[in-house]
Amino acid sequence: MKLGYNTNGLAFHRWQDALELLAESGYASVAITVDCHCLDPFGSGFVDELAQMRRTLERLRLASVVETGARYLLDPRHKHEPTLLSPEADGRRRRIEFLKTCIDIAAELGSEAVSFWSGAMQRRREQPDEESIFRSLAAGIQPVIEHAAARDVRLGFEPEPGMFIESMADYDRLLDVLARPEPERFGLTIDVGHLHCVEDEPIPVHLSRWQDRLFNIHIEDMRRGVHEHLPFGEGEIDFVPVLAALEEIGYAGGTHVELSRH
Repeated sequence: MKLGYNTNGLAFHRWQDALELLAESGYASVAITVDCHCLDPFGSGFVDELAQMRRTLERLRLASVVETGARYLLDPRHKHEPTLLSPEADGRRRRIEFLKTCIDIAAELGSEAVSFWSGAMQRRREQPDEESIFRSLAAGIQPVIEHAAARDVRLGFEPEPGMFIESMADYDRLLDVLARPEPERFGLTIDVGHLHCVEDEPIPVHLSRWQDRLFNIHIEDMRRGVHEHLPFGEGEIDFVPVLAALEEIGYAGGTHVELSRH
């Protein structure tokens, strides 16, 4: 595997400096969170910045994945909105188009995957039933899968505490609704802390079970039932069996530290 770091934890650095620091520190990969300070696709200098990013990654020999979880890039007033589950059709379309843009970025950079999540369900006057929500989510994901296939980019879907798809059982059900897309195309971003936070089974069990769809890993410490990313040693996770499990399954992708508030 390639140890990496997420740029959302380097928000107060120019991304150019951040990549230099990561390479100097011995990291082999970077999770690039597309944001207002890093590859802003709505900025006037985006095309030149993207070309510079590719050259920098190649020079520093850094692998990469593209992350889509910026807090306020699409809506300056509401965190992580709009999502694939937003009540307004226009909001859902904006999220789909953003994900397609991130796929294009990944294709240009030669990134190993694009990571994304479902979003949370907002309160509505008439709350849809769970089956309808799954169908709506799948309808939003399908054009993203098609665009990724056309650009030869892999997708890593991330279960996230507090979002509609927050557990591995939720993800498994989503696969059924999507008619089990090919594991070479539609896979997983597994966050080690999230597994500890919401799952009952040990973390290595999930890593082994889902190894065929495992494209991207986030890693940090965490406490059970509390979705707070913590520096290593400040939570409850025993990382020795986690790393041993990754070695046992032969995982060769990026394992990216995600400490966006540190």
